[in-house]
Amino acid sequence: MALDFPTITTFLIYFSAIITVGIFASRVTKNLSDFVLGGRSLSGAIAAMGVGASDMSGWLLLGLPGAIYALGIREIWLPIGLSIGAYFNWQFIAKRLRIYTEVAKDSLTIPAYFDNRFHDDSKLLRIVTATAVLVFFTFYAASGFVSGAVLFQTTFHLDYHLSLWVGAIIIIGYTSIGGFLAVNWTDFFQGSLMFVALMVVPISAFYHLDGWQQMFDTIKQIDIHDVDAFTGVSIVSIISLLSWGLGYFGQPHILVRFMATRNPNEIPKARFICMTWMVLSLYGAVFTGFIGIAYYANAPLANPETVFLEFTRQLFNPWIAGILLAAVLSAIMSTIAAQLLASASALSEDFYSTFVRKNASNKELVIVSRLTVLIVALLAVSLAQNPKNSVLQLVGYAWAGLGAAFGPVILLSLFWKRMTRNAAIAGVISGGIMVILWQQLRGIAKGATSELGDMLLSLYQLTSGNAHATLTHIGHSFMAHKEIFELYPLVPGFILSILAIVITTFLTEKPSEAIYQEFATFQDILNRS
Repeated sequence: MALDFPTITTFLIYFSAIITVGIFASRVTKNLSDFVLGGRSLSGAIAAMGVGASDMSGWLLLGLPGAIYALGIREIWLPIGLSIGAYFNWQFIAKRLRIYTEVAKDSLTIPAYFDNRFHDDSKLLRIVTATAVLVFFTFYAASGFVSGAVLFQTTFHLDYHLSLWVGAIIIIGYTSIGGFLAVNWTDFFQGSLMFVALMVVPISAFYHLDGWQQMFDTIKQIDIHDVDAFTGVSIVSIISLLSWGLGYFGQPHILVRFMATRNPNEIPKARFICMTWMVLSLYGAVFTGFIGIAYYANAPLANPETVFLEFTRQLFNPWIAGILLAAVLSAIMSTIAAQLLASASALSEDFYSTFVRKNASNKELVIVSRLTVLIVALLAVSLAQNPKNSVLQLVGYAWAGLGAAFGPVILLSLFWKRMTRNAAIAGVISGGIMVILWQQLRGIAKGATSELGDMLLSLYQLTSGNAHATLTHIGHSFMAHKEIFELYPLVPGFILSILAIVITTFLTEKPSEAIYQEFATFQDILNRS
């Protein structure tokens, strides 16, 4: 499709609007608190849409529809797990974290909260936490830049690497200029645009088919497993997909929206808005991919993650297509911006102002934060250089790392007053490292399976009788144990982190009386709110 004036015009209008928001927000961003937390001024509705938009990212419109398109309805366990996890996050974490971060010396970041919650004078916990934020957020941001490159490449037929830099320049610009307020003000609009797109596109695509029966018959002819959530999927796979919900407890770019809400009593309203938006959007994405299997049965897509983009280009006039494609950019920008801000705060608040320039002015810290956005973004862009990168795989790795490193620590720090600083350090390190190691073990197990299979096949051809049965038993036994390494890394990471926290807590001295008093203050405010 040649470049058309309506689509280009729509994108230019969208770009102009978000840059204008960034410039306006920069004028009311006076200090570091404004830049990284918006002065704790978000309404329930803004916080809700901010959580949703920053959470879902480009994977909601590219990765998830692509997974359903490629693997069928068996991937439905992923959105089910996410829906459950998000609800529990709002129900059990949101209000508690909003209150405790203010009680704990008005903490502006997750590393600062851990530091203040456990009264860590050594600052070791803050260093460990901020390092984990930077490492995993760089991979997370890379997934967003890949999404942006795919969008520009598919829409405007640009070279992948040129597309990558176009998207990066736009995202870096408006994030570094406006900070947290710019991100959240635009998230409300972007979340609304994403929602409309995920309702309109699958409905329009379904309209071009000949009804449900014809659609299911077509999909069954391609692969009967595509219409059954249980067939062709193992217990380990189902657990892995459902376990994505555990990751919510440890995502700093989502948790920070809870912290920024202007009043804890806004949380129930925000929860209702966000969960309604999220469930409908997730299943809009699922139906987009599922309908795509039947729609493109005779001309399969080369890249499954472009199914939403292809529907948009083919089913709508260029003006409407431009608006819907801007929704994809909205999803990408909202999440990367939130991640870049979290990374910037980790460096400016948790490293620079703590160790380099303790007396740095607010103006200086804002400048450092903006420079950090640029540095982290460039690192993420370098990771996104490979056009074969999968959006969902990059997101999955970062999501698991953050969820395992921070999730257990967040949970237990809000519910267990006995938890100690050393336990928090043990939890962050063990959870994060387990995800990294498990990812490597999966690759080793996959390679070992291939080598063992070749060896057994060769031996099988040279033997007979009881030897056949023995070799078959060996192969089945290895495969049964090898399957455990297909488990999503978040699961072993989360479990190990909890064990490390509990064991270390009971092996170390009890917290000080001051920590117990602070916890009591937090509980008192929570009970009265």
